[in-house]
Amino acid sequence: QVSELENQKLDLENRLQEQTVKLKGKVPACQSFLSIFRSNEAQNEVSIKEKERLKVNTQEIEGLSNGLVQDETQDEVQSKIKQETTRLTVENMDLEEKLDMKDRIIKKLEDQIKTLTKTIEKAEAHVPNSSKEYIGMIEYKKEDEERIIQNLILDLKPRGVVVNMIPGIPAHILFMCVRYADYLNDADMLKSFMNVTIDGIKQVVKEHSEDFEMMSFWLSNTYYFLNCLKQYSGEEEFMKCNTPRQNENCLKHFDLSEYRQILSDLAIRIYYQFIVVMENSIQPMIVPGMLEYESLQGISGLKPTGFRKRSSSIDNTDTYTMTSILQQLSYFYSTMCQNGLDSELLKQAVKQLFFLIGAITLNSLFLRKDMCSCRKGMQIRCNISYLEEWLKDKNLQSSNAKETLEPLSQAAWLLQVKKITDDDAKEICEHCTSLSTVQIVKILNSYTPIDDFEKRVTPSFVRKVQAMLNNREDAPQLMLDTKYLFQVMFPFTPSPHALELIQVPSSFKLGFLTRV
Repeated sequence: QVSELENQKLDLENRLQEQTVKLKGKVPACQSFLSIFRSNEAQNEVSIKEKERLKVNTQEIEGLSNGLVQDETQDEVQSKIKQETTRLTVENMDLEEKLDMKDRIIKKLEDQIKTLTKTIEKAEAHVPNSSKEYIGMIEYKKEDEERIIQNLILDLKPRGVVVNMIPGIPAHILFMCVRYADYLNDADMLKSFMNVTIDGIKQVVKEHSEDFEMMSFWLSNTYYFLNCLKQYSGEEEFMKCNTPRQNENCLKHFDLSEYRQILSDLAIRIYYQFIVVMENSIQPMIVPGMLEYESLQGISGLKPTGFRKRSSSIDNTDTYTMTSILQQLSYFYSTMCQNGLDSELLKQAVKQLFFLIGAITLNSLFLRKDMCSCRKGMQIRCNISYLEEWLKDKNLQSSNAKETLEPLSQAAWLLQVKKITDDDAKEICEHCTSLSTVQIVKILNSYTPIDDFEKRVTPSFVRKVQAMLNNREDAPQLMLDTKYLFQVMFPFTPSPHALELIQVPSSFKLGFLTRV
């Protein structure tokens, strides 16, 4: 048993020794492994540190990168902010300029308002009863009649009336007095006022019968007074264009149709005297300007020139030119317009003047062989065209004034046309419808060539024309009646002016009257 134990012990020792040997053989390997492990572990530590360092670096780089991105974004934002700031600055400057301009305009308007307010206050100071409502009458006393006629008719000067006043204001004031007498239902007062008014107009036109401006002024006012008597008569035919307020202003108690007839007759007499005054002024200019004055050398489509002041010598008529006639016509026209003459009356007056110009020129042509030439025919036609242009400039084509020049126009054509063959004779007969046979033959016989290019009209040609005209039924007289007067027509033209708004100008010196 002991030996077994010894054997087991020995066996165990041998195993232990073997294991020791084995382990000793493994020690270097373990040491080597351990050193490698330790080396790896050290490297791992280095790697971990490096990783941590790299991580820190990476974080720093990321931080820098984010910072750069933020910087770039901020630059863009700042750039946009600068642009927007610049735009807003410019816009603000524009708005400030506009605001300044509006401030200046407001200041200017405020100044104007102050000025107008002061003007209105001054005007109101002169019109203490401005709030009073008027009914379009003027109160007067019977003993005031003479002063009214003296101040409003006899002493009134046209040039002191026409500026800044409604046309026919004296006539309207007279009618407002008529309304007052009618309102009082005083027949004697009304009759007396109408009589002194008509007598006053008769007196003023008689005293100034050669004064064109006075005749024009009182023709216009007589016409307006007549129209007021019609417009406010209460007769239906004259009330069609009235406003309701104007119809309220109609006469209530009296029929003044008899006075209307008297005024109408007076207006006709004034008109014809007015025509005579104009004719007397323009007549000396007609033959020198239309017939004698030579402007053909300068014809270039322009209006004639060469107006010279008239000499004191009566015989020195050659100083008048076509321009003299046109200037005189324009003076007549502007004066009639300033005095508010009705357009239809104005047209009739111009028509009468054009008839006179044509008739006097044609009569002079019949009497003067030296004027019966082709060249003179051209001159007359040229002058007629100036008159036609004047009508057009004044918008008077509808006056029929141009038609009154037709005989003269045909005579001018006859002087220029060829006068040799049968066809020429036929054309003359067909064209010269406004000339009588006697007048055509007279011009043909008087035709006088002024150079070698023209030929005298042969007696056989004249007889040929005369034979063709035998069947014509026309007047036997040669000369035109220069005193002929067209019948005047006074159209009814209602006044648009409200009587209740009409004020009496202080220059009329009628302060003793009272608006009602």
